[in-house]
Amino acid sequence: MKQYINPEKSKTFKEKTKATQELINTTLYILENFGIPVDGTPRRLERMAISFLACGDIKSLKDFKNVKDLNSNYSLKTRDVIDYVNNHFSENISSGSYDDIRRKDLKLLTVAEIVLRSSPNSATNDSTRGYCINPMYAELIKNFDSKNWTKLVESKLKSVEPLSQKLKRQRELQKVSVALPSGGKLEFSAGEHNDLQKSIIEDFLPRYGFGAEVLYVGDTADKYLHLEKERLEALNFFEISHEELPDVIAYSKTKNWLYLIEAVHSSGPISEIRLLQLQKLTEKCKAEIVYVTAFLTRPKFRQFMVDIAWETEVWIADNPDHLVHFNGDKFLGPYKG
Repeated sequence: MKQYINPEKSKTFKEKTKATQELINTTLYILENFGIPVDGTPRRLERMAISFLACGDIKSLKDFKNVKDLNSNYSLKTRDVIDYVNNHFSENISSGSYDDIRRKDLKLLTVAEIVLRSSPNSATNDSTRGYCINPMYAELIKNFDSKNWTKLVESKLKSVEPLSQKLKRQRELQKVSVALPSGGKLEFSAGEHNDLQKSIIEDFLPRYGFGAEVLYVGDTADKYLHLEKERLEALNFFEISHEELPDVIAYSKTKNWLYLIEAVHSSGPISEIRLLQLQKLTEKCKAEIVYVTAFLTRPKFRQFMVDIAWETEVWIADNPDHLVHFNGDKFLGPYKG
């Protein structure tokens, strides 16, 4: 059985007894076999496991055989869950954090219906509603030490689509396909920031990029979604660091222009301070630099207009055929001090 949480990487987990650590890791193994994704942070996984154990009145591995469920008339309210894990699993969770039990710790388990609400028709924030184990899953837990347990689970749950699979399919459906000028394709995760990056690549660069190739673009889910590191190094671009990189970097060979483009949804235009930072970082670059701040809409541009640095360009996706020039001595291009 794999180790889901490493004691050396989680302070709260490390402070628990070896028996409790084993119980939590075993619980995560069980939940993974039930189709729950276990790709969260160690603390999030730990909180999910102990909240689940509380809902079944499980304090040790031997209690799996006597797990309580809906048919046992056993359920715990969110505040009761906090009391349970504080008393039995060396936690110190504030009683005021009861809403986190519902919204975070038990969220995946209730969506998958492994944990049931004792009164499903009550209001979402009803503090009197309890949580308990679904009897179908409780039966599998009681038989955990049986031979070929995983095959038993597979047989019992063959008609149940795993939540991990549902979520994966949903993420795939939400992907935003982006066509690169070079003819390649990228898949962005959904979101307005990535919608804007798509527009930069598919609408801005074909209009104003002079055949520019995308050398870097990040994604909210993958900060190095597309990176041509060797090409950037050949231009003497500064050492790659995501905290310093603009959202999109593209290079026009015909002009020897390197476009540094910030996609602004909620923050991050090329301000005077940001411009000075980028100029310092690119002072050894062999290409001339074009600084561009991009927005989805004019109202969003107006929100940040006073922050835009001189000697930079602004492009707005809902008016793709126009640029705003923060200087005026040229239409588009690099500026030299």
